[in-house]
Amino acid sequence: MAHLLTPGPAAMAQHMIRMRLALMRNSLRGDDATNLYAGVSFGLLLALGTIAVAVLWPAYLPLTLAVWFSGWIFGPILIGGGNEALRPEYFSMLPARPGRIAAALLAGAFAGPVPAVNLIALLSLPVYGWRFGPAGVLVGLVAAVTTLVTMVMISRVVVALIGLFVRSRATAAAVGIVTGTAIALCSNGWAPVVAMGVTDTDAWSEVFVRVLPSGWGVAAIEASWPLAIAILVANAGVIALLLAAWAVLLSRRVVSAARGGVPPRRGTPRPFPATSGARAVAAKELRAWWRDLVRIQLLATAFSYAIVTPLLLITIDVWVMVPFAGLIAIVMAAASSANLYGADGTALWLTLMTPGAERADVRGRQLAWLLIVGPAAVALSLAGTLVSGETWAWPWVLGLLPALLGGGAGIIVLLAVTSLVPGTDPHKRGGNPLSTGADETAETSLAWLVLCAVPATALPAVGAILLNPWAGVATGVLTGALGAWGLGRIAYRRLENHGIDLLNLMKHGPAPQADKPTTADLPIQHRIGVMICYTFGWLPLFPQGLVPMVMKIFGIDNPVWFLALHLPPIWQWPVIIFMIALGLLMYGYAILIPMRLSSSSSVTSS
Repeated sequence: MAHLLTPGPAAMAQHMIRMRLALMRNSLRGDDATNLYAGVSFGLLLALGTIAVAVLWPAYLPLTLAVWFSGWIFGPILIGGGNEALRPEYFSMLPARPGRIAAALLAGAFAGPVPAVNLIALLSLPVYGWRFGPAGVLVGLVAAVTTLVTMVMISRVVVALIGLFVRSRATAAAVGIVTGTAIALCSNGWAPVVAMGVTDTDAWSEVFVRVLPSGWGVAAIEASWPLAIAILVANAGVIALLLAAWAVLLSRRVVSAARGGVPPRRGTPRPFPATSGARAVAAKELRAWWRDLVRIQLLATAFSYAIVTPLLLITIDVWVMVPFAGLIAIVMAAASSANLYGADGTALWLTLMTPGAERADVRGRQLAWLLIVGPAAVALSLAGTLVSGETWAWPWVLGLLPALLGGGAGIIVLLAVTSLVPGTDPHKRGGNPLSTGADETAETSLAWLVLCAVPATALPAVGAILLNPWAGVATGVLTGALGAWGLGRIAYRRLENHGIDLLNLMKHGPAPQADKPTTADLPIQHRIGVMICYTFGWLPLFPQGLVPMVMKIFGIDNPVWFLALHLPPIWQWPVIIFMIALGLLMYGYAILIPMRLSSSSSVTSS
């Protein structure tokens, strides 16, 4: 009888689509709307660029589509398991087969801007098929739809597999290592390709990009009619198999009891250390770092990225980054730890109910982070400097290491209490163990803020090293100690004065402020401009400006991928200065335009 009350497949899919659109419509407020508009605008530019590749450079179309496919694979992993507005757990009590629920959830997954933008990019297939006549256009249209469904389905299956198998520390660390390696390959994957020689890789790369699911459409367009039909039919069969596999994985996920942490082991638990104050908090935090799968995965991502990035550059005999592997790990680990209180959920009430516990809580979290990150970063730095043979790097490593450690320990607790992103309580998380339930966009923005703020705390040490290399070591130790102590003091003072506000924020979310202007109140062109400047301002400022400036100062001749170093010497310094100025102007625009909006609004209201 219950099955008779369950809507049919078409009606259930329609309900999922309507729920997904309603959730999206009701969440588009403030900066979330700005981020969505800017992201869609940028995605449309990339999609139009993909169509342009099909027209002007058709030989590179399979590679371009492979980049879109990699975004579907690694994007959800990088943002903590993907945006699951409609969780399978919500529909576990429906009297319907897992396959029907999976098909309905798949329909809901297409109700959003990302699949629509990807479909526009895949229109490059019929454009490419025009070279082969009307039949090629028809095959391209069918291939565009099947390729989109295949990409979405593979993305969902990969995330479901990770969520199913990440049930231990080893698997969480493995996912983190894969993620960190993928990020490193995205930034410096060109190095091993250059080392192997482009001419040697042309043949197998053309085959490889067509073997990927993103290249099946191109292969069908280029094939004869019987083979093209066979490829499309096989693609439809793969979609059916992926849907069946996803249904099984979703059913396994719903009945799984794991909620993002390591299950308690059997036997007598280890006694808690007989101590109090910051040491007790540090002991608790160390256990949280050891048991929380999200923290393990993020930490593994940080260290794997720091290790793989210099190794990729070694393939082209560039050893300059090897001594700084530990420093990179510190910055990345700080970026992944910036939402400490948000990741704990409403557990903050335990601290607030204990008189005078705010200081011990902040200091204990700092101590635990230093014990987790510090020894590994020190070992990486010392080993990297010894192995690389770059003796000039010793003052830089020894000076920047304590400065970044202290600055990171201070920045993460300060932002944790000033820029908290509400998350789900660990025991209430869904079946995806890599998702904290927090706003992925806000957490990503917070991580970017840390990536800029932590290196800034080492600027005094950098200046001292440029004046006197070994005086910078003492400066680094002093600035690191002051950063950890001073920023930590500000953090626990704020926690004492605004702890209740933070608890309300975690419990109920941000309160609506109708009269306060936000970036979403800007005209659409300024909204897009602010988002683009925040997203890409670091490109001219750091990798094309500050880094080549440092290389020029130290006489490093390898140009790598820095534009200025590929130019004649007379143009190098002007281009470096231009890039730094461009980056600063982009960040200035992104900061001053919203400030101007706020000031004009306050004048109008008065």
